[in-house]
Amino acid sequence: MQTDAAPGTIAAVLGSVATGLPYLVIQLVATLLLLAIGVAIYSAVTPFSERRLIGEGNAAAGTVLGGATVALAIPLATILATTGSLLAIVIWGVVALVLQLLTFALVSLLLRNLRAQIEAGHVGPAVVLAASHIAVALINAAAMVPT
Repeated sequence: MQTDAAPGTIAAVLGSVATGLPYLVIQLVATLLLLAIGVAIYSAVTPFSERRLIGEGNAAAGTVLGGATVALAIPLATILATTGSLLAIVIWGVVALVLQLLTFALVSLLLRNLRAQIEAGHVGPAVVLAASHIAVALINAAAMVPT
């Protein structure tokens, strides 16, 4: 929809919204779907059941899953804000998930008995893991180059 209205007028703004809204909705839905899939895959790969532990009131598991969720969302938000390409959003979403899984593996190697500590509700290791996830996500997001 193209409008002959002067830029900044209500007609121009409404015309712009009408043109861009379908793309926004598609990209937003795709990004949220990628986030949900990423969190589901992350939860399936970790050696403990975050949902069960959270249901039992385990703050460490909640911290880990919360940190991983934010860490997956950061690069998705960055690419969503910097590109109009659905393909770029999907590709960078996969990259973000892989990096977060590698982060989990590395932190698991560095912190002894991470699984047992999370299952026991020890928040200290959970905070280190969540912070590591978020740090990697921030660096990943900064390194992204829009296509």
